[in-house]
Amino acid sequence: MDSSEDQKPTDVIGGDRRADRRYDIRLDLRWKLVRRRRVLDSGTGYTIDLSSGGILIDAGKHLPAGLNIELSVSWPALLHNVAAMQLVVSGRIVRAEHSRVAIRMVQHEFRTAASPSEHRGLPPTDPRAPFLMSNAALNLGIR
Repeated sequence: MDSSEDQKPTDVIGGDRRADRRYDIRLDLRWKLVRRRRVLDSGTGYTIDLSSGGILIDAGKHLPAGLNIELSVSWPALLHNVAAMQLVVSGRIVRAEHSRVAIRMVQHEFRTAASPSEHRGLPPTDPRAPFLMSNAALNLGIR
C-alpha cells in the first residue's frame, strides 16, 4: 500500500509540500538584522504564518535574503494566566519579496515579557526580571 493512501485528507496541507504545518496567525513583532553580533537594522512588523520550522513575516520594508535575523514575537497566551510572553526566534532570511520575508528558524524559545514599568529601576540580576521558559515547560506544542 502506498503511503499517500494512508494519509487522511486532514493530514495533507492543500498541496503544500512543506514538512511542517503552517498556522495563519497575525502577531506583532520586532525584528533585528544581525551580522557578527552587530545590529545592522531593526524595525517592527507582524507574522503572516508560522510553523515549527519557519515564519513568514511582513517586516514593513524589503530585507535581503541570506542575512541572519532575530525576532521577538508578542505571544497571544499568558503564562499561568498572568505573565505576557514572547516567542524569541533566531533564523536566516531564505526568501524576500517586497516586505514579505520568509525565515528559516535556527533557534527559538519562549520568554516572559515584563511590562516597561516593571523594568524601571531593576538591576539586570533582579529575580523579578524576565526569565527563560522552555517549550516543554509551556506545553504549547506548535508543530
